[in-house]
Amino acid sequence: EGAILIDHTTASAGIAERLAKSAGARKQAFIDAPVSGGQQGAQNGALTIMCGGPEQAFEKARPVMAHYARALNLMGPAGSGQKTKMVNQIAIAGLVQGLSEALHFAEQAELDVRKVVDVISKGAAQSWQMENRSGTMIDGEFDHGFAVDWMRKDLGICLEEARKVNASLPVTALVDQFYADVQSMGGRRWDTSSLIQRLRKFR
Repeated sequence: EGAILIDHTTASAGIAERLAKSAGARKQAFIDAPVSGGQQGAQNGALTIMCGGPEQAFEKARPVMAHYARALNLMGPAGSGQKTKMVNQIAIAGLVQGLSEALHFAEQAELDVRKVVDVISKGAAQSWQMENRSGTMIDGEFDHGFAVDWMRKDLGICLEEARKVNASLPVTALVDQFYADVQSMGGRRWDTSSLIQRLRKFR
């Protein structure tokens, strides 16, 4: 009684809501707190944590999570953390595909790809993915974080929730299928930036 359960799993909002209800029946508090930042964020104590649950329990748990979080926010009641993580994954899927296509085009156009990235990263095209993954994508190195298998699991959750809330996610659905192609290429444990390998294979 009085315990607070903090769950960093990425799962459906429905699961979070059921766990919160079960905890409440035991006079406990449940916080769904999925994270973003990948392996590097975890190792550096710089994760982004998106929380759903009661405010009082969140404030009590905040000092603990602050030890390994760069950003830490309560997004609403139970399930809100999971829904926010879905937004995060939807955004990443589109960004990585766009960056993959851009780098692939630069390669095919016989440009100096690193020089291209250097100049466009100073403008509106800049992103975390470009800054942290473009070099390894150019080099064909895909062992730097979140695995394709995990991303497909997350995108499946996003697409299921989208059907529930009547949201249209055409790009997300397409990128999910592109990740299925990467899996069929043997890239189940490659990181998510490996979308570029699919373009290189099917050009």
